[in-house]
Amino acid sequence: MAPVYTLAGLLLGLASFERYALAAPTGTASASSPKSLLGYNPDNAVINGHTDDIQYEFAPGQTDSANIAAILDFNNVENPQPIRGSKGGLDPGPRTEEYNVLNPDVLAPPGTDHGGVANAQWPLGLSNNKLGLNRAGWSRQQNMDNIPSATEMAGVDMRLEEGGYRELHWHKAAEWSYVLNGSVRVQAMNEDGQTFVDDLNAGDVWFFPPGVPHSLQGLAGGVEFILVFDDGSFSEDNTFLASETFAHNPLEVLSKNFALPLSAWENIPPQQLFIFPGTKAPTDIAEQNVTGSAGIVPLNDSYSYHLSKAPPTHETAGGTVKIIDPTVFPIASGFSAAIVTVKPGAIREIHWHTTSDEWNFFLAGKARISIYAAVGNARTFDYNAGDCGYIPKSMTHYVENIGTEDVVFIEVLQADHFSDISLGQWVGLTPHQIVQDTLNLSDATVSAFKKEKQYIVQGDIPNES
Repeated sequence: MAPVYTLAGLLLGLASFERYALAAPTGTASASSPKSLLGYNPDNAVINGHTDDIQYEFAPGQTDSANIAAILDFNNVENPQPIRGSKGGLDPGPRTEEYNVLNPDVLAPPGTDHGGVANAQWPLGLSNNKLGLNRAGWSRQQNMDNIPSATEMAGVDMRLEEGGYRELHWHKAAEWSYVLNGSVRVQAMNEDGQTFVDDLNAGDVWFFPPGVPHSLQGLAGGVEFILVFDDGSFSEDNTFLASETFAHNPLEVLSKNFALPLSAWENIPPQQLFIFPGTKAPTDIAEQNVTGSAGIVPLNDSYSYHLSKAPPTHETAGGTVKIIDPTVFPIASGFSAAIVTVKPGAIREIHWHTTSDEWNFFLAGKARISIYAAVGNARTFDYNAGDCGYIPKSMTHYVENIGTEDVVFIEVLQADHFSDISLGQWVGLTPHQIVQDTLNLSDATVSAFKKEKQYIVQGDIPNES
């Protein structure tokens, strides 16, 4: 059958044929998509983009040298642009400016960034929420699905309303937790039949080794906590649950196992409960202190640590560091952490960890981290409250407060004690001549390097002498 053309399409096709001697078309053309639009045609004139008409403003410091990398605040700045010093150019859009305000160093990276570094930031606000039953709570997670380099640790943010349970369960992975707000009752039993129960408040920590069954219940006002697991592929959907254990064993087997009639199992849940409302916990915790012949878990093996009552481990003009590791919390073998507060303008000094990746969660404030990953690769990320961060072992990084409020974050390692290598201390304890020859620094500069680890450095830049 011969091709069918509209009149307009036929005329345009003939004009195109005369100009370019194109072969006859094999398909059907239409007035809305004539062949003359394919490839070069002098009638397809260039249209001026009119980028000179774009209205925008620079944030303070944005036109400074890109290598200085001044802190950029795009709040109240009209139409922020991807420009830093003499680098970059205009972005006519489309785009969502809220992302630029939250991530100024992504829109206009420091000039010291180079090459590629794997993603090291994930806002839990972008994670899918798994909702509990009858408004009893919710859970959302971060794992390798959203930070592929986070192979060693994953995080979960969970909320339980008052009386709400995270049902009886256990994991293949070890579980370390920090209470963000509210209070929670934690219950468990170990393989020796020793039992444990404790009430924890904001700032406290618990830990369960792999396989230890436990339950959590929100107390008055509810509770929210962060869970960290020693498996980057961890998923809340891959948890062993009491409800499913009973639902997926034959009733005959249950009756034999517990020496009870079949009627005992008539009302067991047909599927998992996950998070669900229950009878509110009694005020007197002793009412839930059930014990057998083995008694309670020995104090030295306790699954909880009341970190909220501990003083800072290190305190400087720029902030505080509160460390918890197996030296004070023995059961949490392999988990070391620091709760770090960085005041406005100050930085958690440039450092790296020798044997462990670092998992971060930001509780408050606005920060940035530049990660140097060797082979000339470096990249800067921005972090806000509710964001997770991840830095593989040996990569240098700092945490700088770029806002007006304190930055508070959790720094978690897979290590038997909390440790790092301080860049400042290293060059301070290296013979001056070696440092001068390597970095082409003056004797006065090298002499000013500190010989002690600083942890947090007040952020004022000294005036030129």
